[in-house]
Amino acid sequence: MFKNIALVVISLVVSGVFVALALRGVPVEEVLANIGQANPFWVIMAIALGVVAVWTRGIRWRGLLNYKVSQNRAFYIVGITYLLNLLPLRAGEVARSLLARREGVPLATAATSIIVERLLDTLLVVVMLSVSVSQLPNIPDSVSTSALLFGVAGIAAAITGIFMAKYRGFSMRILAVVEARLTFLQRFNLSKLLEQVLDGLQPLTEPRRLAHAIGWTLISWTFSVLMFYALHLGLSLSGPDAMVNSALGTALASFSIAIPVSVASIGPFQGAVRLAGEMVGLASVQAISLGFILHGVAVASYIITGVIGIIALGVGVSDFVDNLQKRVTPVQQSTTPVQS
Repeated sequence: MFKNIALVVISLVVSGVFVALALRGVPVEEVLANIGQANPFWVIMAIALGVVAVWTRGIRWRGLLNYKVSQNRAFYIVGITYLLNLLPLRAGEVARSLLARREGVPLATAATSIIVERLLDTLLVVVMLSVSVSQLPNIPDSVSTSALLFGVAGIAAAITGIFMAKYRGFSMRILAVVEARLTFLQRFNLSKLLEQVLDGLQPLTEPRRLAHAIGWTLISWTFSVLMFYALHLGLSLSGPDAMVNSALGTALASFSIAIPVSVASIGPFQGAVRLAGEMVGLASVQAISLGFILHGVAVASYIITGVIGIIALGVGVSDFVDNLQKRVTPVQQSTTPVQS
């Protein structure tokens, strides 16, 4: 009980600090006035796009599970995942593995599919960040070129990883040769780490599943960017840089969610969106207003899809919490080393 209370208090403090940083130098009353002037039509459209984005992520996950669950149930489970990820330290991914197991999916398969999703999302966000930075107004050519090269390097690293997973024996032999020459590396147990990474990438060595995963990753993130763009229209901020800001803001906000101890990412999220807006030339009050509205829209879409999933699957809250407490350690042990 004490740990839970301490976690909530720490999360509130972290969110409070980041909100204060995000609002620095900006009159709160102007932000509230800006938000109050948002066009309700575009706000509703943005929420709808957020719901569709979750649906497409369900399609992607179903493919990574080799279609072992129905599309509807994949959507329900992913919806619950995103809802629970709003909580401090995010229990959503653990819950997804447990709910998938109820559908007859082995725990290891579910955990691996989640790892592959994270790899694909990270790669897409890196590429999106690189391209959007290269399109910023008044940016030096050297920075633009470096940003694009960073994105290309990310793609090359992903291709290399898939190749290594496809030819596991060759990859392990290469590592053995390197460790034989650089003996100090042997203390880090790199062979075990490499095996875990290759296990996570294994599903992407199958062409059909790879095409499915990449295609639906692109589609799902397109809906996420369009959700942001709709809010530009809602605040009458449409212009030549609106799409660049939508992509850049989405990418930076995604990285900000990596801070686990916060309340639904409040604070880090808004700060990331403000940074993106200022980089494309928006006034600080406009940029931070976008951050708060976008966060509210994202949370609303996750609540909608999560509640739908809970009702459709008939998940009992007490039963779910009991199972989560019993199995959180095994699931974390099976996924954390690979993610690191």
